[in-house]
Amino acid sequence: MFARHFAFPEQHREFLEDANHVRAAIARVKQVEGVTDCERNEAWTPIRAAVKNFDARDWESEKRKR
Repeated sequence: MFARHFAFPEQHREFLEDANHVRAAIARVKQVEGVTDCERNEAWTPIRAAVKNFDARDWESEKRKR
């Protein structure tokens, strides 16, 4: 697995291998422990790329709920 496949590559957290994993990562971004707010904000970059790659369009509504 490559680091780019994770929302949090340094911690190898929130694997982004398909649309279901992407949706789960979106739901858990604020729950990941041991990361800074800056790292949380940076996690959205690979998540956005994965959303486009896997066509997980409902991510915006999930993000707004949190």
